[in-house]
Amino acid sequence: MSYFDSLKQQLRLNPTVRDEFLREVQGHVEDREREFQEAGLSQKRARERAIRLLGSPKILARQIYSVYSQGSWSQAMFCALPHFIIAALFALQWWHHTFMLVLAVLVIIASVLVGWLRGKPNWLFPWLGYILLPVIAGGVLLLYLPSKWLWFAALAYLPLVILILVFTTRQALKRDWMFVTLMLLPFPIAVGWMLPLINGADYVLFEHLGKYQPWIALSFAAMALGVTIFVRARSRWAKGVVLTIIQVAVLLALAVAGNSAIGLWGWILLFLFSLSLFIIPALLEKRLRRVM
Repeated sequence: MSYFDSLKQQLRLNPTVRDEFLREVQGHVEDREREFQEAGLSQKRARERAIRLLGSPKILARQIYSVYSQGSWSQAMFCALPHFIIAALFALQWWHHTFMLVLAVLVIIASVLVGWLRGKPNWLFPWLGYILLPVIAGGVLLLYLPSKWLWFAALAYLPLVILILVFTTRQALKRDWMFVTLMLLPFPIAVGWMLPLINGADYVLFEHLGKYQPWIALSFAAMALGVTIFVRARSRWAKGVVLTIIQVAVLLALAVAGNSAIGLWGWILLFLFSLSLFIIPALLEKRLRRVM
């Protein structure tokens, strides 16, 4: 593998920014190579020395990441906007009004289409999570089907879910595994508030969500704030800490709200699910970069 191929794999940046930077580095290497050739070195030795001056591709990629990884305030706010929209729906009790709910869905779909057609910028991934969320929620609703229909529905539904998750996750992994986690952040909240229904609680969905809507709104508002900080952070470790804090805040909101209907096994499941949002994307990215 050449130096530039290795550097390209190490750079976790927007493809447009990454390719522009690689062109600049290649131009810099070519300039230094000509200088060394004029000083009497052969073309091969001149190129080797010019590349050696750049240092390790891993260290260079880390330095470049710290420069380009910080998003602007407008990018940060647009990344946080879908979380603010959901938080507002619950805080203002608009989530059960059909018009407001449809309007929110249309805004999310339109934003995803615009982002996808414009080369999948970093702000797209939080919006993608809300496109995937109804897919997962549909799986939960399958549990309410009569048992004789459940298996038929599951056989038709699960392959579709897997296909959508694999496709979107692969797109995010090409950028950075943290974007997979960023995309799936709403899932622990949805699972946490839906688990009591699966567990056989004695209230219907609307009554359940209505009872806890201030806490649900607070969960999404905290996530919006965390995403804003994530985008503005420069270093990877800071971004990782922010993602961890968001997950902990979600679990605390569920605990403080008195969501005891989850039960012990529900809490274990929710904790493992939240943990998997960090471990699995990181492992998948490592494997993907190895075969690329």
